[in-house]
Amino acid sequence: MTLEVVGRPILTSVCYCDECQRAGHQLEALPGAPRVVGADGGTEYVLYPKDRVAVVQGKDRLQDHRLEGEAFTKRVVASCCQSPLYLEYEKGHWFTVYRQRWIGPPPPIQMRIQIQDKPADAVLPQDAPAFRGFPLRFVARLLGSRIGMLLRR
Repeated sequence: MTLEVVGRPILTSVCYCDECQRAGHQLEALPGAPRVVGADGGTEYVLYPKDRVAVVQGKDRLQDHRLEGEAFTKRVVASCCQSPLYLEYEKGHWFTVYRQRWIGPPPPIQMRIQIQDKPADAVLPQDAPAFRGFPLRFVARLLGSRIGMLLRR
């Protein structure tokens, strides 16, 4: 499987929401799957505009996983090794790539979000600002990337 990204990411975050934890543990339960959820309960992501991400090899091995049958969010896994590659909110303009899949040094963590759902005993690293929900800068970066996509067309 080869996923190619072009340019700088929208942002790099760690999400602690209940949905990411539940889905991450489900994916970890697949035979031979790697770890998805960190020891602190967070899942590391790198967000990219959809027009900056391409599957260049192994597209026939992609498998969708949804928490509920008709959910707008799907996690895409390489069926050959059960490795989660990205999360797609189908109504959104971005892909949320699993940071652990990075070859070489991944982009640094810029923020930790949805920390209200982290496990009670989890200690958060102090490497980036932490927010209970989605901070304004998170939303602003998503909006900025959407505008950038529109301008590129």
